[in-house]
Amino acid sequence: MGHMDHAAFGWLTPALSYAMACTGAALGLRCTVRALATTGRARRNWLVTAASAIGTGIWTMHFVAMLGFRVSGTDIRYDVPLTILSLVVAMVVVCAGVFAVGYGKDRNRALLIGGLTTGLGVAAMHYLGMAAVRLHGNVSYDPALVGLSVVIAVVAATAALWAGLNIRSPLAVTLASLVMGAAVSSMHYSGMFAVSVRVDPSGTPLPGATAMQFIFPLAVGLGSYLFITSAFVALSPTADERAASATAQRPVEKAAR
Repeated sequence: MGHMDHAAFGWLTPALSYAMACTGAALGLRCTVRALATTGRARRNWLVTAASAIGTGIWTMHFVAMLGFRVSGTDIRYDVPLTILSLVVAMVVVCAGVFAVGYGKDRNRALLIGGLTTGLGVAAMHYLGMAAVRLHGNVSYDPALVGLSVVIAVVAATAALWAGLNIRSPLAVTLASLVMGAAVSSMHYSGMFAVSVRVDPSGTPLPGATAMQFIFPLAVGLGSYLFITSAFVALSPTADERAASATAQRPVEKAAR
């Protein structure tokens, strides 16, 4: 049995991955709030941005945490197509859940469907990411802990979508994003604690890319996307600000006539 270390760099990877999860959640919630205050193409665009932010945050959280994953007696590589597929799955299922809430006429039903869909998708993303791991040995899972991680994913996704529907103030969004970041991190580590590895030492080169060759550059790129998009959303006027600006312009236009 190989000894596993989930934090080979100490608290750096858990803390950074938590920050990524919180950033994605906060940005996704703010975009959802903006979406619900608009209609038509603007709503669609805000929902797409919300889904990409949440999906990116979850995926980046997972693989930043995986940078600290080590197994004694074997190197670790990652299957590139499967890793990319896990990112696509995260984006697609979160988009489905967010759109279900954004366009659902029955909010409660949409919330349940969206939360279940998104939660199962997040769990699928996690285990697809784990399936991309290549090492000298066999990986097995504790079914009870796997089930717990899936339940946490569904509850966290449902809570995130509920927050998007019901929370408006920036302070409340910040607090909700901290809670959601903790929930996503809990899902990841409960899933990781379900893992057992039986190492079969071998000198055969492993297929795939190392974390630093592939995961790290991609995580940095997606993390940069989150922060740049956060700045864009922060600088973009809200619906109330646009309405106030339009109201202020009317007397000026009348006076000009």
